[in-house]
Amino acid sequence: MVAAMALTLPAGTAQAADGTAPPPMANGFGLTQVGAPTGSATHFYLTVTTPEVTGEQHIKIILPSGYYDDPARRYPVLYFLHGSPDDPVQQNYPALSMSTQMITVIPDGGARSWYANWLNQKTVLGAQNWENFHLKQVIPFIDANLRTIPTKKARAVAGVSMGGFGAFHYAQVRPDLFSQTASLSGDIDLSANSMDLRMAVVASVTDALGAVCASASGYCDPNDSPYKPGVDSDALFGSPYPFFNADWRWNEVDPSQHMDRLAGAGIGVSVYVGDGGGSPANMEFWLAGAAKNVKARMDALGMPYYYVNYGDGSGWGTLCDGGHNAGCWEEDLRDLIPRLERAFAS
Repeated sequence: MVAAMALTLPAGTAQAADGTAPPPMANGFGLTQVGAPTGSATHFYLTVTTPEVTGEQHIKIILPSGYYDDPARRYPVLYFLHGSPDDPVQQNYPALSMSTQMITVIPDGGARSWYANWLNQKTVLGAQNWENFHLKQVIPFIDANLRTIPTKKARAVAGVSMGGFGAFHYAQVRPDLFSQTASLSGDIDLSANSMDLRMAVVASVTDALGAVCASASGYCDPNDSPYKPGVDSDALFGSPYPFFNADWRWNEVDPSQHMDRLAGAGIGVSVYVGDGGGSPANMEFWLAGAAKNVKARMDALGMPYYYVNYGDGSGWGTLCDGGHNAGCWEEDLRDLIPRLERAFAS
């Protein structure tokens, strides 16, 4: 539905930019811009409001260096989902700027959205329909304003940590939108087999100390937490406990239990993970277990996939130590982005 709508729209206004400032972007699809875009002609972000999510949200856009050279050329798009408790503006991985073949869009995922429409919309946080925001608003907004190729074949969704969950989740709920999905150290098993990760999600919702200390940023100050205010543990996906099948909503959104949706839709799947040096004190140790569970599911289905467990990082470039950090994700992206370019061009 989104792709069909985008095809009826006129070419994006971005080609009218003078090449020194961010291109003009027209409001639409429920998004209203606050002020003007901030940044350069090819690296900028917007601030928007939407009825789907309370507050102001950022959308960062990285255009290929030659975007303005050929006003008739259109590009595939990578939607890159950040981790918790981060922000699009802070996604400064050099690898995200390396492509001359595609546009990269980084939508706001909040500190703990988990890239989902929350069960309880009446908490102190207000509206939390992040899935609607991204899939029903951001994608058609981008297709209307930039020279994209508005088709499934020309879209990918990838993410780190919380965003790795989001990437698989979005590809599973809307396989008509994406041809490739990738998890970089993602929380891609939220089943009862990975209750440690499920409880980490709950901790972020309730503002438990553990969520702050295990965050991708390494930030740990319970008196100045990015997860405040805490809300009820059931606000996101309902009860996380498997007793009497109370956790059925968690199972419905758990990527590990729905890899068949990706296989059936012909979506290319990539998984990157380390092992935290084998230390349970490192978040990556637990994510390696989740990735292993997902790999077993894919093997059982006989589906193709691309899987990298770089262990302690010693053989994975020069920036990675196997931990849950930006150095390893930069190396992941250096491997992923050329692969996406080849897939888009095939």
